[in-house]
Amino acid sequence: MDRAEKEDVVASLHKTFEDSSIVVITHYSGMTVEEMGELRAKMREAGASFKVTKNRLTRRALEGTKYQPLDSMFTGPTAIAYSDDPVAAAKVAVNFAKDNEKLIVLGGALGEEQLDIAAIKSLASLPSMDELRAKIVGMINTPATRIAGILQAPAGQVARVIGAHAASGEAA
Repeated sequence: MDRAEKEDVVASLHKTFEDSSIVVITHYSGMTVEEMGELRAKMREAGASFKVTKNRLTRRALEGTKYQPLDSMFTGPTAIAYSDDPVAAAKVAVNFAKDNEKLIVLGGALGEEQLDIAAIKSLASLPSMDELRAKIVGMINTPATRIAGILQAPAGQVARVIGAHAASGEAA
């Protein structure tokens, strides 16, 4: 990799760090290409990304970003998971690490707040933005359904009363 390519990588990573709301740092030692492909697919599905990084270039890309305090974590075979959704990258990384011991979650950051492994795991247990949106829509939709049922009930009662009155008139 020549100097120009390295500068492009640093600039690309710097933009990634500026645009992401969460960064999760992992070690991936011993993972096969197939396992990495599976992890990347799961990340894409959740709206997150997973990238193997060169530590020296990544530390340089961290300079001037809110994630600069993470530079000490970049040793060994390091990869980052990142996303705009504050939960997606953590959720996929932690769930994948449960099934595959070769992926080790080291920590990360949410905005300017540095997170340890326990904080990443607790963040991963939260519902994602899509799940929260679905719950809100469900909560909004439920009262509307109840209101429609209540509004229809009096009309139904009036129809039953008229039907009963008509039936009693025919019986007489």
